[in-house]
Amino acid sequence: MNMPLYRQMLAINLKMFMNYAVGSAFYILLMFWVYPGIAKNSSSLNSLIDGMPEGLGKAFGLENGFGSIGAFISGEYYGLLYLLILSIFCILVSTQLIAKLVDQGSMAYLLSAPTTRTKVALTQAAVLLSGLVLICAVTTLAGFAGYAWFIGDLGDFDSTGFVLLNAGALLLFFCIGGISYLISACCNDEKRALTLSGVIVIGFFSLNLIGKISGQLSWMRHISVFSLFDPGKIVGKTADWPVSVSVLAGIGAVAFAAGMIIFRKRSLPL
Repeated sequence: MNMPLYRQMLAINLKMFMNYAVGSAFYILLMFWVYPGIAKNSSSLNSLIDGMPEGLGKAFGLENGFGSIGAFISGEYYGLLYLLILSIFCILVSTQLIAKLVDQGSMAYLLSAPTTRTKVALTQAAVLLSGLVLICAVTTLAGFAGYAWFIGDLGDFDSTGFVLLNAGALLLFFCIGGISYLISACCNDEKRALTLSGVIVIGFFSLNLIGKISGQLSWMRHISVFSLFDPGKIVGKTADWPVSVSVLAGIGAVAFAAGMIIFRKRSLPL
């Protein structure tokens, strides 16, 4: 890895990373802030959820109800909003780190320095992963702070389950980030990389959502990597954790490695 380049790219993108991290922290703090009011009416809300179609509850992570802060957070934040925030992050940042530089001609300038394509590709991947780790770490810390500030003794909080929830999200977006990085490494055009990454990532997300809603179309979930991250099952301690971890880590590692190999071997525009 090229450390001077890593520091430079991190400095360039740090403001954007912090914006995503602070935004994520704000939303999760908001979830903890509103939960005491939700908890007072949890019986009525759980009855409402029980009356909903089963698939609709699963699609939005509501199958565990609102009986605990973990169930509420996993459904209301980690089941939808957090996934969208980090999906957008992976698509945009992976495109900016490779395809945008190639498209603008800046990559040729970087490669004119005494370094190799492999080091440049590895460095850009490290910048992307650093941003993901930063967002997930800030979100995790904000969750613990939110519990201490707004919940306290008002409810039980499974800290281990919450850490696993965030670890699972990090692994999911290690995988998504790897796929977006691979697409970016294959493209000379920024818009094309954004479009392809967006179609694939949002397509995976949609397949998982449709598979949850419709029992007849549940097979669609097996095509999507999002099916390997189920916040409700993680909180409920019924998730097949070893399998999910292995598959997500494996896909992410292969995608990042393939992106680096393709970037190293392919012709770049002058």
